[in-house]
Amino acid sequence: MSQEKHHISSFKSHIFVLFALLMLTAASVAVTQLELGTLNVLVAMILAGIKAAIVLSWFMHLKFDSSIYAIFTVAVFVIFLLVLFVTFFDYSYR
Repeated sequence: MSQEKHHISSFKSHIFVLFALLMLTAASVAVTQLELGTLNVLVAMILAGIKAAIVLSWFMHLKFDSSIYAIFTVAVFVIFLLVLFVTFFDYSYR
């Protein structure tokens, strides 16, 4: 048997995460009503990234796991941001 620690999240923290995700979703919808030009997509992607980070840290328990998983997750996010940068650079000069 392994000696892993199991973490059980409290109901209060799940409610907090629920409200945070709902507020960020409302912000995503509100951004679509604003006329920001090409920044609409960028702001929506940033909000989606924040929501993904919340889901990863709480519901996938990255917050409580070994730090190596967090390092790999940050590396994936950095690669994702680089791909977004290249995409928006291409999109803005068309």
